[in-house]
Amino acid sequence: MATTENGSAKHRHLVTGAWLEGDDPGERKFIKIGDLTLESGVVLPDITIAYQSWGRLNSDKSNAILINHALTGWSDVTKWWPQMVGPGLAFDSDKYFIICPNVIGGCQGSTGPSSIAPDGKRYGSRFPIITIRDMVRVQARLADHLGVGVWHSVIGGSMGGMQVLEWAVTFPERVRSVVPIATCVQASAQQIAWGSIGRRAIINDPKWRGGDYYEAQPGDGPHEGLSTARMVAQVTFRSDNVFTDRFGRDMTGGSSSAKSLDGKFEVERYLEYHGDKLVGRFDANSYMTIGKAMDLHDVARGRGTLESAVARITSPVLTMGIWSDFLYPEYQQLQIRDMVAANGVRAEYIEVDSPHGHDAFLIELDQVGPAIRRFIESID
Repeated sequence: MATTENGSAKHRHLVTGAWLEGDDPGERKFIKIGDLTLESGVVLPDITIAYQSWGRLNSDKSNAILINHALTGWSDVTKWWPQMVGPGLAFDSDKYFIICPNVIGGCQGSTGPSSIAPDGKRYGSRFPIITIRDMVRVQARLADHLGVGVWHSVIGGSMGGMQVLEWAVTFPERVRSVVPIATCVQASAQQIAWGSIGRRAIINDPKWRGGDYYEAQPGDGPHEGLSTARMVAQVTFRSDNVFTDRFGRDMTGGSSSAKSLDGKFEVERYLEYHGDKLVGRFDANSYMTIGKAMDLHDVARGRGTLESAVARITSPVLTMGIWSDFLYPEYQQLQIRDMVAANGVRAEYIEVDSPHGHDAFLIELDQVGPAIRRFIESID
């Protein structure tokens, strides 16, 4: 069986693209962190965290860096953020001990809906609501197990940036610097709207079965719903200019395609490719669970005002925005900088010059990498 880009031997003929017990772990490492009472009050038992690491922890344990992945990312940073981790790179593995965990609720080794519950069956629809704050509290347990008392820096983009901000607010004493990229302190109504459309596509797939599809026959999983959700998201990850320049109004079969309802534009084929690709490496329940966590993201929840929550941030902040990003617009990054700076804390903002939209932080490495490296090396 061929192997997908994240190391899991998963394909469309199965019911889920999740990493499952018995699959090749690749470079993943696993740690049991015990039970955790979630924000919802539900106890999630016997949690497993999958993670990958590069470099070594130094003698005084001061060189650890935490990288947090986005919605459909996973623990292998070298696959989704290439040329960023390694000797001499932005995250220099000769100098730093770099960790990237798969979030709880995910599907690449950490406890999530596709994991086996204590009763021996997969969680499916029984998996509880989780929040970004829950993800971070689990990561704090992971840090304890690894012997990391304070992170030299916590870094991430999009949903990863939400985790970065929660780290800075929830555990200010455990971070020396933070780099939230293309993210927000609170999910906006429009961001929630985009997420809800994707989840609706999954819910309306009859093969979703309310989230209990793991015992279905091969090929009978909610592939169409997950693929459509990814297609919707992919539109928000790029800009109008990029779509126009790359695809225009070209059709896959030339002008003759316009004579049939089955005729497709090149941009449609592009979206279908990305939708089908995700099906091979992700799980529909995890997409639902993590997407909901993003919508619930609000560093001010339970902390009074947004200002009082952000006032808990005491470490230097480098925030990065992209002028063409309409999913997480620049104003949200500027809000982070301005609110942190208003409290007398070092706060910088860098604009990534790119037409590629939200995904530019994964593409424009010649801008993103040096900026991050300069910042984290400036931290005493």
